[in-house]
Amino acid sequence: MTRRLASTLHFPETLTVDSQSCLFDGAQRFIKGTSSSRLVTMMPSGPPPRVYWTSLIFLLLACCLLPTGAQGQTYQVRVEPKDPVVPFGEPLVVNCTLDCPGPGLISLETALSKEPHSRGLGWAAFRLTNVTGDMEILCSGICNKSQVVGFSNITVFGFPKRVELAPLPLWQPVGEELNLSCLVSGGAPRAHLSVVLLRGEEELGRQPLGKEEPAKVTFMVQPRREDHGTNFSCRSELDLRSQGLELFQNTSAPRKLQTYAMPKTAPRLVFPRFWEMETSWPVNCSLNGLFPASEAHIQLALGNQMLNATVVSHADTLTATATAKTEQEGTQEIVCNVTLGVENRETRESLVAYRFQGPNLNLSESNATEGTPVTVTCAAGPQVQVMLDGVPAAVPGQPAQLQLKATEMDDRRTFFCNATLKVHGVTLHRNRSIQLRVLYGPTIDRAKCPQRLMWKEKTMHILQCQARGNPNPQLQCLREGSKFKVPVGIPFLVLLNYSGTYSCQAASSRGTDKMLVMMDVQGRNPVTINIVLGVLAILGLVTLAAASVYVFWVQRQHDIYHLTPRSTRWRLTSTQPVTVAEELSAQ
Repeated sequence: MTRRLASTLHFPETLTVDSQSCLFDGAQRFIKGTSSSRLVTMMPSGPPPRVYWTSLIFLLLACCLLPTGAQGQTYQVRVEPKDPVVPFGEPLVVNCTLDCPGPGLISLETALSKEPHSRGLGWAAFRLTNVTGDMEILCSGICNKSQVVGFSNITVFGFPKRVELAPLPLWQPVGEELNLSCLVSGGAPRAHLSVVLLRGEEELGRQPLGKEEPAKVTFMVQPRREDHGTNFSCRSELDLRSQGLELFQNTSAPRKLQTYAMPKTAPRLVFPRFWEMETSWPVNCSLNGLFPASEAHIQLALGNQMLNATVVSHADTLTATATAKTEQEGTQEIVCNVTLGVENRETRESLVAYRFQGPNLNLSESNATEGTPVTVTCAAGPQVQVMLDGVPAAVPGQPAQLQLKATEMDDRRTFFCNATLKVHGVTLHRNRSIQLRVLYGPTIDRAKCPQRLMWKEKTMHILQCQARGNPNPQLQCLREGSKFKVPVGIPFLVLLNYSGTYSCQAASSRGTDKMLVMMDVQGRNPVTINIVLGVLAILGLVTLAAASVYVFWVQRQHDIYHLTPRSTRWRLTSTQPVTVAEELSAQ
């Protein structure tokens, strides 16, 4: 009878064969088992030829020389353990039991190294010393002059020698697809081995492990902003729970992912477009929409000169501020560069450095004596047009002058000098001013200081006398014939004894000025007051009497009179007997 193997992992436990089928089937199983062993263990050329050929010859002789069994009678050879799962490189004891009366020789055929372990009536145990690969083993025995065989499949499992997450990019843009590769070396059986990609403790994906060595499993992810600084790792899982064992896990060392987001816009530069040479100017550069802004780098440069900038990050904005000056005249370039991850954004703009000398505004005498000549000069550098008090210089680069003879009216006079410079079509302005002081003697202002004053006793008044001069004079008013001094410029209570003539004098280092002021203080008169009060009382009485007469006259004009027929005498009676007061109230 001829039989073919149904699969690599499952076979009938026993098989009764004749000599012809034994020769074919036994050789086929043996060759398949040895070839399978070589594929799993990946040995260079297989075990020593003597072991293979000895086992093969023994099997063929057993199949060909022994007589066939009785027709229709079935005997069993039990192989224990049945389809065992064995750790790689570990020994295994296999028991072959022949279930029939009068059992004969029992043997174990395998390409693995074996040695007898123990034996009894109808059974024999063998020790496989080094199980390194998946293998089909065959137990055979003689029962009633017939050969009976049984099969069992050994599955070898081993943990991966290496589980590693391939190196991550230094920086990964947010939202762009990223392939993460898990590398696994070793591990069996591969059909029960899978790889899991982890983000922290979160499982992102799971794939079975291929047969290549080392195996590479790739996962595609789209990093987010919140993934910045997150650990990613690979975990191998050898699931032997269906074989009665456990789930074995092995996790690789984590790798930290750095994500970033860079806007498409360029940095914003803020600075003066025109710079005066040898003068410090502020420079500001900022860029919004960065993530993480604290990890970004920003640089400011003026020409070939790197600027020492103060960098501040807030939310998604990075700002750099610096001060710069140049000693080179003309057009120059200022650069702002922002780098984050593997990208950078740059802005280049031009500025114009110019030299603007002046204007310088001078007086030949800053403190001139009244009557002396004074020269005012406004000057500036080359190509600068100056104007002094609205009068321009003849040509750019030449000074403008003004000459005058100092007078009292020129004291505290302010002179203005305006300078203009054209740079690249733009007119720049600069102004200066200066004040002239004229030294002159004191003068009392006659318009504000009257020569005669008439005041009432016990009233408040101010002596409004003022004096001008440079330097400022001291003004005081003393009564002639005594040292009595009346206050000047402040309120005071006027008394009767203040009457008299006062000498007011303004004095300074430039001289003095005097004038006389007569003060007439009039006292209060009780008789006059009584007369005035009497006159007012009489006027009040006269007014009251006139009003009474007027009211009576108005009442008489409004009365109506009628004749009474029954009277023998003519009698006048009023139809409205109302008093004047009632009529007035009705009106």
